[in-house]
Formats: sequence, C-alpha cells, structure tokens
Amino acid sequence: MNTSNITLAVKALKAGEVIAYPTEAVYGLGCDPFNQQALEKLFHVKQRPIEKGVILVAASVEQILPYVELTGTEWEDTVLQTWPGPVTWVLPLKQALPDWITGGRNTVAIRVSDHPIVQAMCNEFGSPIVSSSANLTGQPPAKSCTEINQSLGNQLLCVQGALGHLDKPTQIRDAVSGEVLR
Repeated sequence: MNTSNITLAVKALKAGEVIAYPTEAVYGLGCDPFNQQALEKLFHVKQRPIEKGVILVAASVEQILPYVELTGTEWEDTVLQTWPGPVTWVLPLKQALPDWITGGRNTVAIRVSDHPIVQAMCNEFGSPIVSSSANLTGQPPAKSCTEINQSLGNQLLCVQGALGHLDKPTQIRDAVSGEVLR
C-alpha cells in the first residue's frame, strides 16, 4: 500500500473533493460525509438523486459509535460478529445526521471495513467517509482506475489498489429486523 497515495486522498477529502478507491468488491467513490458541497459533487458525478442517502465506511467501531445505536442493543453481537468485514448494516441513529447522508431517514447505512486502503484512509481522515459505488447510476460499478477514468472522466483522484475478495458489492442488512436488503 502506497502511503503517499493515502495522504493525497485524505488531503483531497479534507479539501471537499470526491475520490475513488478500492473496496471489498468494486471501486468506491468517497468524500467527507459532513461536507454538503462534497456530497453534492459526488451525486453530480454519479448522476444520482441526493434523496437516496449514502453508505458510510469506517476503520473501526469506535469511529461510528457517536452516530448509531449499537452498544447494549439486541443486535450488537450480530453486527460486531461481521465487523470489520464486508457487511453494511442499517442502524438507528443515536444523534441526527444531515439528510444528505441519511436520505431523511432516522437510520444510516454503515460498514466497518477490513480493506487495508479503506482502513488507512479512514484512520488518517479521522472519521468515516462516504462509500458509493464508482459508476454512473444504473451502470456497472468500476473495478479499476482505468474503468473510472473511462466512465466518469479523469477529474477524480483515484487511489490504486487491489480489490477485496468479494465478487459483488457488500451485503446490506437491517440491524433491527435482520432483513437482508441487498
């Protein structure tokens, strides 16, 4: 893993830019979830409506605890058994998050990733980042920086790296109901 690429990616995130990076199965687009202008750029790049909300990805459970109901819940053990790892959980909010993150819901989709590049970026950034598949809405997700440049243009900083071991995007589950959503 090239740490200078991670540092460049984190600088771009802090500057409100959208970046592309490898995840467990496909390349993701990311930005600072608390910067509305950055999220608007991401939605513009993807041609996706902002009302849908986004998935957040973190390096550790500690990074997400301020935002979600997890500790002491009926679903805590079930969620923690899958993290860090390739399962995204929809969790009830502990505190309100901006609608551009949640899509106006009282839940947030979040994953504690075991991908080394995702972990390094989130650790250096100091908080979760957005994780949305790197593609135009309705198109297949990109699996390389070359594919991203072809489909989204070369205006994005793309962190080169190996994808994880999954052959399709991470499973999304609802923590309260246990229902598999994707």
